[in-house]
Amino acid sequence: MEELSKQGCSVTVSDLYAMQFEPRATRNDVVGCLHNSEEFNYGVETWEAYKRGGLSSDVIEEQKKVQGADLLIFQFPLYWFSMPAIMKGWMDRVLVQGFAHEFPNCYDSGLLKNKLALFSFTTGGSEEMYAKGSINGDIRYLLWPMQHGIMHFCGVKVLAPHICFAPEYVSEEKRKEMLIAWAQRLKTLWKEEPINCSPEWYFQ
Repeated sequence: MEELSKQGCSVTVSDLYAMQFEPRATRNDVVGCLHNSEEFNYGVETWEAYKRGGLSSDVIEEQKKVQGADLLIFQFPLYWFSMPAIMKGWMDRVLVQGFAHEFPNCYDSGLLKNKLALFSFTTGGSEEMYAKGSINGDIRYLLWPMQHGIMHFCGVKVLAPHICFAPEYVSEEKRKEMLIAWAQRLKTLWKEEPINCSPEWYFQ
């Protein structure tokens, strides 16, 4: 926040835990009558609700933040080779059909195609544990469902991830160096080119 604000950027934060964000995708996400009251289909109902402005207020608020953003930075600890459940719930509830995608408008023609995203996260394991051929496999394998299956599917262009490996197990000095490196990267972030959103980037 500090670094981007220094650059004159307007920074909006969604601290999901502080907000007590509801991660569950339920009937409560649709305000008013259902499109089909006899058979509840979450995807269909939220699509119809989006079109008529009938999504729950917390979802609409997050969608407004996404609409107003040039760059989405997702900051999280890696949990079980993925994002925490509360963040996955944000993806499920906010990036609904009609807002973020609408077949055939997906991937390069996704509805958020003018946005950039960056995944900045910490790991429990060391960098060596996430190298190609290691016990965990290449860290890029884990990014496929998050960066490609969610962000790229919605048309978002993805910058290379920023990964801080095992901060819990390094010295205080090393942790400070990680923060300095992150701040330094943010200084020139707008000059970066998105990654090649193809299977080759992840699996070759």
